[in-house]
Amino acid sequence: MAIISISLLRVRAAEAALTLAALAADHVLAILDKPTPVRPLPKRDTPTTPATAPVAPVATPDPAGVFSADEMPALDAIEDAAADYDQAAIQARGADRGKRKARKLLDRLPAGTYGRWQVERVESNRQTADLDAIRALFAENGLGPVPMRPAAPSLKVTRVSVPTAALEVMA
Repeated sequence: MAIISISLLRVRAAEAALTLAALAADHVLAILDKPTPVRPLPKRDTPTTPATAPVAPVATPDPAGVFSADEMPALDAIEDAAADYDQAAIQARGADRGKRKARKLLDRLPAGTYGRWQVERVESNRQTADLDAIRALFAENGLGPVPMRPAAPSLKVTRVSVPTAALEVMA
């Protein structure tokens, strides 16, 4: 049963890859059909992105669907949710550190059974765009830099110290 499901997963992954490749090819062909001015490519020895100092996080606007003034939950509920989120984030970071530490040893093991544990490597059905190949296609066709969009904003919860008098006013 497991062999069949793995084979089925591989077939589905191959079908998905072919579909994505066809969509990408259609998109590239549509772009190539449009007349575009030819721009000279940057010289290889010049950096394509300017060196900049680290940038502080930028605040982003609130997403759609935030509470209106009359829908706002009680301050205690908000504080409890923020504390739960903060604690979960701390636990997740600790778990990530633990996984990285364990992987240092496990990544170097050959596949096999070790006591009650089986170590193996399996194909992932997760796919990401091959940016190097896309950049090469854009460069070959004089399309300029690959268009990129920023990632979704991250939720950040930070504990702040507030005087007790201010808390009484908020309540």
